[in-house]
Amino acid sequence: MDEDRWLAERFEAHRAHLRAVAYRMLGSLGEAEDAVQESWLHLSRADTRGVENLGGWLTTVVARVCLDMLRSRKARREEPMAAPDPAADREAGTDPEREAVLADSVGLALLVVLDTLTPAERLAFVLHDLFAVPFEEVASIVGRSPAAARQLASRARRRVQGAPPSPDADVGRQREVVDAFLAALRGGDFDALVAILDPDVVVRADATVAPPAGKESRGALAWAKQAISGARGARLARPALVDGTVGVVVAPRGRLFRVLRFTLAQGKIARIDVLGDPEQLRDLDLSVLDGEPHPETWRSPV
Repeated sequence: MDEDRWLAERFEAHRAHLRAVAYRMLGSLGEAEDAVQESWLHLSRADTRGVENLGGWLTTVVARVCLDMLRSRKARREEPMAAPDPAADREAGTDPEREAVLADSVGLALLVVLDTLTPAERLAFVLHDLFAVPFEEVASIVGRSPAAARQLASRARRRVQGAPPSPDADVGRQREVVDAFLAALRGGDFDALVAILDPDVVVRADATVAPPAGKESRGALAWAKQAISGARGARLARPALVDGTVGVVVAPRGRLFRVLRFTLAQGKIARIDVLGDPEQLRDLDLSVLDGEPHPETWRSPV
């Protein structure tokens, strides 16, 4: 058997799984088939001799293809397909019976709820909760830390389950904490800053902020001292919704430069992720608060 045929047979063995992943990501069998076909093109061009788990490799590929498709939808401001449309699928040449089987397995209500999520939330929830993909792998696909991927899936899960959010998920309370954080920085108030930080706060800066490989700081006292001494740019910081939770953006002269993403626990800041990588910044769902210019007016941070 020649190599191309052998590879095609291995791909066909995974096709149903890949279609199921893509359908839950995209909500349309036609688009799911396109994503699966794109994953085959990736496979046919790749050197997979060192790949031990081809199914996992293909799942990652199709997930990235779907993520790009969801982002493209959002960029065009199009409404994603919340539920199958048999008439439209007949016109497109897809199989309504196969669509119905997939719809039954997913549930139309779930598809509707999934359409309310951001692309990153949708991917994290679908891969982890529906297909048991580890958060480390989810993180590599969305370009975030495993902890951030876990938060994405948690937010999506609450939306899907309709569970009441925890007190720390209340946007009003988040805003109070972030406002106090900014006020302490701008005023150089060390004690006030320490008071809103968890004693064991973890602050992680990506490699663009703290090269060559990023930097992690632990402990409220040590980090607050550094933050106060280097807070000259705090006047440029503004509160913003970052993927649905309150964080901070720094955008001098309308150019998005830094994003601070917070994790709250028991009313205090337990983690701060300082992001400066242009690719990650473009992936964030941002909305500046306090009547600042809409993020679409910002220039690309490159």
